[in-house]
Amino acid sequence: MAAAVSAYLELEVEETGEFSVDVGDQDLPQDQSNLCVRGFADLHETDGLTFRMRSDIPLAAGLGSSAAAIVAGLVAADHMYELALGRDEIFERGAHIEGHPDNVAASVHGGFVICADGHVTGLEPPAGLEAVAVIPREQVPTAKARAALPAEVPLTDATFNVAHAAVLALGLAKADLAEIARGLQDRLHQPARERLYPRSMDLVRRAAQLGALGATISGAGPTVLFWVFFEQTGALVERLREEVGDTAEVRRLNFVALGADVAEL
Repeated sequence: MAAAVSAYLELEVEETGEFSVDVGDQDLPQDQSNLCVRGFADLHETDGLTFRMRSDIPLAAGLGSSAAAIVAGLVAADHMYELALGRDEIFERGAHIEGHPDNVAASVHGGFVICADGHVTGLEPPAGLEAVAVIPREQVPTAKARAALPAEVPLTDATFNVAHAAVLALGLAKADLAEIARGLQDRLHQPARERLYPRSMDLVRRAAQLGALGATISGAGPTVLFWVFFEQTGALVERLREEVGDTAEVRRLNFVALGADVAEL
């Protein structure tokens, strides 16, 4: 499961006669290993092209920066060379490069997505539901977060998560905030990773006390995503800024229905 939020990566590709990559002020590769370039190269050669990236998606924070970059490259090549690929093929290619489908599906389709058996089921963001991200200054590499997960889990925990994931999906489909709040609980990946970001998990546990419907670790972490009804968002942001001080950025986000798009120049 994944959701598209209002944090964006912009990619401009121009035929200049020489290959170059401008990543702005981000610490990202400036060669063929750059994920925007890799996505583009999956559809068309990159010789003679200049890539210019601008992104407000933090790196190694669990907010899908790699998926956004891959999808941006794929969509740019599809549009630039009029390949007329469907969203499903863009998704399939992006998921293959990324290695898992969830963030790619949200970047391509927008809204809330559920990925199973190579297919994507989409749900419209419920009216009034917003997000507040607490993004710690310290990064946690995704590989390290994945390595913290156990190879096997207790049957009771697996059953708990299946049930609550179903409640979350039903809550989103019905725009039922109470069911969404119930569905945000987890026993599989967050407890196993708590030692990597104990402050983040403390905020997750206190989400309701702070004025949110609930909270989850975003992706592999360490970002905490608070789910909140829009009337409480402003107060929640103020409380969180008092809580975290200068140790983290607090950012108000929207759940957005639109995925990757091309702006005509």
